[in-house]
Amino acid sequence: MKDPNQQYPPGNHPQGRIPGEQPPGNASAGSEAPGRAQHASGQAPTQNHTAPPRAQKKPASGPKVFLIAFAGAALACVLALVGFGIYNAVTGSKGATVLGSSSSSNISASDTDSTLPEAVAQKALPSVVNVDVYSATSTSPYNSNPGTLSETALGSGVILSADGYIVTNYHVIEGAQALQVTIGDQTYAADIVGSDTTSDIAVIKAKDASGLTPIEIGSSSNLIVGQWVMTIGSPFGLDQSVATGIVSATSRSQVVQPSTTGGSVSIYTNLIQTDAAINPGNSGGALVDSNGKLIGINTLITSYSGNYSGVGFAIPVDYAINIAQQLIEGKTPSHAQLGVTLTTVNSSIAQRYGLAVNSGAYVTGVQPGSAAANAGLQEGDIITKFDGQDVTSASDLMLDVRSKNPGDSVSIEFNRDGKNMSATVTLGSDSDKTQGAASQSNGMPRSTPSSFGLEYGSAYLAEA
Repeated sequence: MKDPNQQYPPGNHPQGRIPGEQPPGNASAGSEAPGRAQHASGQAPTQNHTAPPRAQKKPASGPKVFLIAFAGAALACVLALVGFGIYNAVTGSKGATVLGSSSSSNISASDTDSTLPEAVAQKALPSVVNVDVYSATSTSPYNSNPGTLSETALGSGVILSADGYIVTNYHVIEGAQALQVTIGDQTYAADIVGSDTTSDIAVIKAKDASGLTPIEIGSSSNLIVGQWVMTIGSPFGLDQSVATGIVSATSRSQVVQPSTTGGSVSIYTNLIQTDAAINPGNSGGALVDSNGKLIGINTLITSYSGNYSGVGFAIPVDYAINIAQQLIEGKTPSHAQLGVTLTTVNSSIAQRYGLAVNSGAYVTGVQPGSAAANAGLQEGDIITKFDGQDVTSASDLMLDVRSKNPGDSVSIEFNRDGKNMSATVTLGSDSDKTQGAASQSNGMPRSTPSSFGLEYGSAYLAEA
């Protein structure tokens, strides 16, 4: 590993936009903190938490494990309710950057053949990079070298084009003031092209790069539980590392809350679960199949310690490439939006406050002019079904909306003052900035004390 106190090499500071700065129109900083890989000094591991796999370079720092808001948890959630549905990437338009290798090849070795890992590694390793993140050291007057950029974290990335476009996780480059990527024995300064905080996807570009080896892009739409896979990245800074395993499950979904006030919720839907090792530093790296084709971007782990424990998650390649294409084209990825803030209703809350239903998503605020407002939803409604599926928590509803596209019409069932009602909602888009921030009275049911919000978590507000 590199010297933990290594400073950014002189003369390699990227010019133009400062890495970490949000491109115009992109979502505000979300932080891997709760939902991506943030590290805090001396924090003890927490049980049943999901740790984002990004390694911190400072020796005194330990991994910060963040709490995953699983569906059904009694917690308050954000709801700008952004949806998985995004505008289709323009891949055939004039001037569009073609992502991935222009050639396709299959590997003939079988899953049981000892040469399979060797063949896959040989094919895919040249397309996976190490990403070093630099930020300013303390500006204290007692610091002899104030403002110096030092290496603070690292991650991985996947080459998408010969001229240096690289996809990685947003949480890898979050807060970066300078970036450096290492590809084999070559090192390049890199700029941030764009990022989508709620999807935890970012694109960076190696400056003055040419002749790189873009990865061959596969598909995540037809994965089979049990099929062979390989993870590639830089665990703990050990670049060009591989590990093998299987697809343990598909369609896993998780919601990760922000660690800082004003941060963005990250909503992960249809994640690929694998037992192939993913550790801090693997974030943004490649999950490839037995033909060396990219099927996912390594992103999260569930762990007691913050390190590998056999349960890792990757963002499906179909979704990641769609987002990356839009970012490269200068677009702002768009997600479906309901336009409400929510908190979870469970049996304890229902009994305490005399609510008519024992589970659902309680509406604490409705954005004026939003899809929810147009459908007649009001503060105090408890949403119990979305598109025919039961809603048992605020997280449930966030994931349900994320799975839709802007403009989709869905049915919603809700309880209002003890009466069951229904409505049809045409989902809006979070790219519409004409709507203001979500409104909220006091974040709790009508005629109930303020302790509801304090004991079970206050609903976060988010801009439409």
